[in-house]
Amino acid sequence: MSLLRQLPRARPYVCQQCIRKQRTTIEGQRQKGTWGQKIMDPARAAAQWEQRANKIKNGQEKSMLTILEERGFVKDVAGGREQLDWLLTQKDIGAYVGVDPTAPSMHVGHLLPFMALFWLYLSGYPSVTLLGAGTVLIGDPSGRTTERARQADDVRTMNILNMRRQIDQLWTHVKCLGIKHRFPAEISRTRMALDNHTWLQNLSAIELMQQVGSGMRLGPMLARDSVKVRMENGEGMSFSEFSYPLFQAYDWWWMYNKHGVQLQLGGSDQYGNLCAGMDAVSYMRRTRGDQRVGAEDDIANATFGLATPLLTTASGEKFGKSAGNAVWLDKEMMNSFDLYQYFLRTADNDVERYLKLFTFLPIQHIDLVMESQRKDESKRTAQHVLAKEVVELAHGAEDAMKAEAAHKEAFSQGTHTFSLFGLRKAFEEIKKKEQPDKVDEAELKLLTYKKTYASSSTATGNSAEDSQKEASQIVTLPLPLLSQGSFPRVLHAAGLVGSKSEGQRLIAKRGAYVVLPNSGSLENPSGLKWEQIPEAISTTDPNQYLLDWRALVLRSGKSKIQICRIVTEEDFEKEGLTCPGWEDFKARRAESGEETQ
Repeated sequence: MSLLRQLPRARPYVCQQCIRKQRTTIEGQRQKGTWGQKIMDPARAAAQWEQRANKIKNGQEKSMLTILEERGFVKDVAGGREQLDWLLTQKDIGAYVGVDPTAPSMHVGHLLPFMALFWLYLSGYPSVTLLGAGTVLIGDPSGRTTERARQADDVRTMNILNMRRQIDQLWTHVKCLGIKHRFPAEISRTRMALDNHTWLQNLSAIELMQQVGSGMRLGPMLARDSVKVRMENGEGMSFSEFSYPLFQAYDWWWMYNKHGVQLQLGGSDQYGNLCAGMDAVSYMRRTRGDQRVGAEDDIANATFGLATPLLTTASGEKFGKSAGNAVWLDKEMMNSFDLYQYFLRTADNDVERYLKLFTFLPIQHIDLVMESQRKDESKRTAQHVLAKEVVELAHGAEDAMKAEAAHKEAFSQGTHTFSLFGLRKAFEEIKKKEQPDKVDEAELKLLTYKKTYASSSTATGNSAEDSQKEASQIVTLPLPLLSQGSFPRVLHAAGLVGSKSEGQRLIAKRGAYVVLPNSGSLENPSGLKWEQIPEAISTTDPNQYLLDWRALVLRSGKSKIQICRIVTEEDFEKEGLTCPGWEDFKARRAESGEETQ
């Protein structure tokens, strides 16, 4: 019988002593495992939780589900909202979020369910991040209109390796942010980073069908949106994709049985998988004669799903995309400065919502930030707070401070000037990296793969992202690209626009800027002025704007800055670099026998 049926409004009586006994048993299992964080004495932890539950009942504290709802994390609850609210109050149940390593990095669109999980962790709920190194071999059809392309073994291995590191880094940064934002230190906190390949590699097809397949009904599976869309558009669906929910359900059962994980979080496109997993765990418990406290469908032992909303901007655009490109969390695929700039460009109508979703700032603090913002929106106070917090989460505190400093340096004299001193400092950093420490061959291969993936049109949907962007927001361009009339081409090559025609439109709309050499004042000679790129494109030569004969500094709109390091074609090719439009430029030049504009 499905857990999605309407549960009775009256809550069944569950003995508090039994709940404490069950919690003590699960805590003992965790101590034998690899949770390995701050675990206090089980009896003390149970007493602490009971005290907290009483405060919530008396209205002295907000319940966990109320906090998640208040911050915007909850779209749907599978299993009943009131029932989950009661369970989260009574018991420190385990929760998990899973992600398949289909790319070398997560992007900001993945963050929403992870942030909800991080809030649960900092509030004392055992939390699991599950890397789908096993299920990635099958491919999740949720939210897709076509079947995912099969990856080569070496590519899949690099994806798994890098995403595993990324998840570990996220947990480290979450712990630091929890300390920074003064989450109670006395709470017992446990977390795990699991990989489902660990148990799926030993799971036979017969065992899967016997244990999970027998409890999955065809009706609900065929009714899923991902199946209906594929059948209606004629694309169809492979049996392996159709069977994906069975494997995800088995994952949940494994974690439920081993670690008491009763809550799964996922995006709204995962709602069907959440429901299928709940039914499967219920079926497995029933058929295996689960002897845990209470009846088989007792709320204290039931599973629940929490779906986070699909996030869009106030203008209706899908969140997490920048000019058609994924906003990666890996700093070698999107550097800290660019990630900072992405969130700095958040619209005023979105920024308060994003502060609630992507930071650990208390609501009262966010209210103060927004009050300051409304006094002078031009200062973008809220956007700066948001940008720094997100970079700190993704890349760490040091990189967040550097990104903030880099922005202040670029706009140290306001939006009308650019610091020549800052440019020279950035080039000094580049020079230091010209002789890097010895890097393992496998690490070098991974780094090259990540940069190529970030720049690939097949990976991001747009080739405007440059594969050789440095951590100091510098791209390298070959000198032949610069000629009279070539500013639209240079804007495209620099990654500020998606095409030459888009560059022409940006210039026509007076939204493209370039730093003017020798434009500093006597009082501040290094404070160079920004100048709108002249509308007379055909008679304007980018070479006239070179700084120190080696750099061109461009800007799109108010804040999107790109420093371009200009080198000879020979050095550009020797370094194995490329940029948007370069291959096309060379082909057209070869055809005409001269430089093509």
